[in-house]
Amino acid sequence: MSLISRKNQITIPKDVLNAARLSAGDDVRVTSAGPGRIELIKRDDLVDEYAGIFDESVYPPGYLEDVRRGWQ
Repeated sequence: MSLISRKNQITIPKDVLNAARLSAGDDVRVTSAGPGRIELIKRDDLVDEYAGIFDESVYPPGYLEDVRRGWQ
């Protein structure tokens, strides 16, 4: 059994983390799953999550090339 501290912290038992395939340092999203229930969802690497979401319709033709030339 775990208690919520005055700082809203909780210790999650190791066997629960192992079963969920979570470990120290994992980035998780915390959501309410209803009264008395909390859900932790492991977030994927942000690069993997957002890479490629902008296609050619987001920027005018040539825009990204101009920006990249400015980096040199």
